[in-house]
Amino acid sequence: MHLERHSIERVGWLRAAVLGANDGIVSTASLVLGVASANTSSSGILLAGVAGLVAGAMSMATGEYVSVSSQVDTENAALAQEKGELENDFQGETQELTSLYIKRGLNPTLAREVAEQLMEKDALGAHAREELGLTETNSAQPLQAALFSAVSFSAGAILPLIVAWLAPHAYISAFIILTTLFSLAILGYISSVVGNASPVKAIIRITFWSAMAMGLSIGVGHFAGQNLI
Repeated sequence: MHLERHSIERVGWLRAAVLGANDGIVSTASLVLGVASANTSSSGILLAGVAGLVAGAMSMATGEYVSVSSQVDTENAALAQEKGELENDFQGETQELTSLYIKRGLNPTLAREVAEQLMEKDALGAHAREELGLTETNSAQPLQAALFSAVSFSAGAILPLIVAWLAPHAYISAFIILTTLFSLAILGYISSVVGNASPVKAIIRITFWSAMAMGLSIGVGHFAGQNLI
């Protein structure tokens, strides 16, 4: 038996992991940079960073769970509707599946034969795949997405905190910017390798927009420090 594994099979957890790690690094680094730009003490910077890590991890996990759970509800509703249609009009659903195969290039006789055999073995599964586009590979998994998001966010957020803790107070911003951009470049490369995508494109995309976010945070933090504190 010849089995193949494709990068698309990893798209669910890869998206959650990359999003979580990227958000953890960028949001925590931006938060620390914004607070540091407001002439805050080292202890205040660390406190803000820790609070950002905890709040961000919980927010990512909750958001992913709710979002993916909503997707599951939608998929289940579509499957329930399809199940009802199969019970009420089995022949009509067979013809519908036949038409789908004809549109994909099979001749009418072969399309009808394939549809009948699939309907006999697993009618709902056949329609879930061919009509609704639902498979085990891309099925929504709320707990998996929530866990990966929380863990990856925390892993990413730890880096700016460690840098802020170890770096001299006068150079916190510079050290955080450099280490953040470097770590994001590595993250972009890893995600591109896992997903079989272009490393250069992934690195440029992740570092450019993250640099924009940090720059804006520094500007806002400096403005707040000068005018609101």
